[in-house]
Amino acid sequence: MVRLLLAAGADPDRASGPKDGPEGGDLPLCGAAAGGRTEVVEALLSAGATPDLREALGFTAMAWAVGQGHAETVEALLEHGADPDLPAPGTEPPLGARARRGSTETVRALLRHGASARREALEEARRWLGADVEEELRAGLLETFADGGADPETVTSRIEEDGGVTVVVELLRDGKPSAGAERQTGHAAIATLLEERLGIRTPFAELAERALSGGDPGRDEWMESVAVLWRRGDEETFRAASEWCASGDPLRQTFAADVLAQLGFEQGGKPFAARALPLLRELAREARDPEPVQAAVLALGHHGDPAALPEILRHADHPDAEVRHRVALSLLGLVPAGHQEGRGGADRAQPRPRRRGARLGDAGARRFRRRHPGDPRRAGGPAGGPRRRHGAEAARGLAARKDPRAARCAGPPAGRRGPKGVRVRDGGGGAGAHRGRVGTAPAGAHAAAHR
Repeated sequence: MVRLLLAAGADPDRASGPKDGPEGGDLPLCGAAAGGRTEVVEALLSAGATPDLREALGFTAMAWAVGQGHAETVEALLEHGADPDLPAPGTEPPLGARARRGSTETVRALLRHGASARREALEEARRWLGADVEEELRAGLLETFADGGADPETVTSRIEEDGGVTVVVELLRDGKPSAGAERQTGHAAIATLLEERLGIRTPFAELAERALSGGDPGRDEWMESVAVLWRRGDEETFRAASEWCASGDPLRQTFAADVLAQLGFEQGGKPFAARALPLLRELAREARDPEPVQAAVLALGHHGDPAALPEILRHADHPDAEVRHRVALSLLGLVPAGHQEGRGGADRAQPRPRRRGARLGDAGARRFRRRHPGDPRRAGGPAGGPRRRHGAEAARGLAARKDPRAARCAGPPAGRRGPKGVRVRDGGGGAGAHRGRVGTAPAGAHAAAHR
């Protein structure tokens, strides 16, 4: 519906009230951003919506997207020229607000687009590192909403999303939620990101402690610590990782193997391969827990030395599906031609075909492409995507309003090659805008009055 209205010439900056301009009420872009409707945001921006236009009470689309933790929406706004440092009325710049909330993905997006106030954001992230997020949220709710009697009941839920955990605390009255607050727990990953951007050298032990604090190699705090140590690529890191590899503690061994997998690769060559390979091969032989086995096998695959094939292939029939998947990944490009055992192991380790119709969703594909910009698999998403359709429809709407930007939005015809030889294909998708999420408004806003 939104795309149809825009194609018919609807003004994407027209507020919902009787007056034009910010005094008129809610802006379509702010409504879509508040609900995390990224495709609608992209359609509105393609149709000429002003990224930093303020609506009633002075809030922008960025303020709403940042306040609600919609990282993909923030990315879309930034790509269309939104100011990464523009604060909501009476608040701090977005980077500090996101550091407090613990939204790692949003902080990544803001940093990619040049957000400043980094030291202040680092102080905020470090302050929350040792805090009990659940207790802090509960205390804030009780301070705001307690009526002087007995403390009302609260209920807490934890939602795993976006490489971390979101803690939600709700205040109950008569058994029903009456108020709530939420916060993500990416403060360790955010501190690591900001320290590296500021040139602060965090010791190995501290980075490792952050990684292990969540106990999950898939969490942001783990991945950011590993990535920093990869880029550091020094002798001190190698020695520390070597000690952990032989520690006997499965989680420490997993972290050590992840670090040794690509230590120093970004500096060119594989400077620690000769000493790391024996450690990883031994770990692959001796480890019993699935996680260090997964890490060791994948690390051997990164080093790409055929001498490690026996340690990889021994796990081709491992009972853990994730271990077998790592074996299959490690063998890609590693098995020499005619190596029958290697080919057979690769075939056995291949994961079973996914059910018909199962595929990585658009949101997941976008996250993968952002986190792995150099990975050749990043091009494997659905053909085209919604942006081509957004551009064509936006061009029609702009033309209907006699806006000169129509020519720029149209782009090259489908099937023709655009700049740098990129073939443009038609895609699909789109959704209507609505403020479907019930959450905390940006700091300083009265949600009941404004939304």
